[in-house]
Amino acid sequence: MKNILLLIRPHQYVKNLFIFMPLFFMGQISDASLLINAFLAFLAFSLSASAIYILNDYQDIEEDRLHPKKKFRPLASGTVTKRKAIITMVFLLVFGTSMMAYLSLSGLLILCAYLLLNVAYSFRLKHISILDVTIIAIGFVLRIFVGASVTQIPVSMWIVIMTFLLALFLALAKRRDDVLIFQNTGQQMRKVIGGYNLQMIDGAMMIMGSVVIVAYLLYTTSQEVIERMESDHLYLTALFVILGIMRYLQIAFIESDSGSPTKIVFKDRFMQITIIAWLFSFAWIIYL
Repeated sequence: MKNILLLIRPHQYVKNLFIFMPLFFMGQISDASLLINAFLAFLAFSLSASAIYILNDYQDIEEDRLHPKKKFRPLASGTVTKRKAIITMVFLLVFGTSMMAYLSLSGLLILCAYLLLNVAYSFRLKHISILDVTIIAIGFVLRIFVGASVTQIPVSMWIVIMTFLLALFLALAKRRDDVLIFQNTGQQMRKVIGGYNLQMIDGAMMIMGSVVIVAYLLYTTSQEVIERMESDHLYLTALFVILGIMRYLQIAFIESDSGSPTKIVFKDRFMQITIIAWLFSFAWIIYL
């Protein structure tokens, strides 16, 4: 069971919290019925995403065995058989999509789009530089649309833009880690690494980080947002966004450990405090 849990990567479910963003940013997170729908969608999406993680691991067994960290994954290390992995993948996929179908037909269609996009990513698109990180970023945007579909809350263009840019920033940071491994060991963990180098990734990360901050400032000072939130103090929360971006750049450029955004969130105390402070300050302004 421990190895199965490692296979489905429940720690990655933190990414699916983006499903709650339409509720949070529209000031309706306190609506119990909508919150329940969003939570069920979170579970459905998480189970389906785990099926994709298994497919990725199945496709990357040989590459993962050469990776200093990924070689300990259940399929790469052999602690879970291929047959058991496939059975688990099918079960998660059927259960997750069935739950989403019960919640919302449009949510199911978006989930299917996510699944098809990631299947294409696993078999081909992950080998095309730039397109690979773009697909990862699109996946986060689709999570937002799932949350909007099951709660019937319209999606703000600002949320879509900021989510895409932030996800692209994080995806580039993951690729930076792979480039560093290639430079230090000579082993190419992914075929796509040939399309990147540190100079390109560092420059792209700086651009994306800067644009995220600018987009957030434009969002918080937008007249439409100020009127809807009934507050002109949202811009103050930009402090924590800036701190979070700067800390992540520090982790990537100085500590050279940006391979897993999820693990950084769980382990880095500075990042945890920054995220919590942003959540509380934002919630304080729009809810109280």
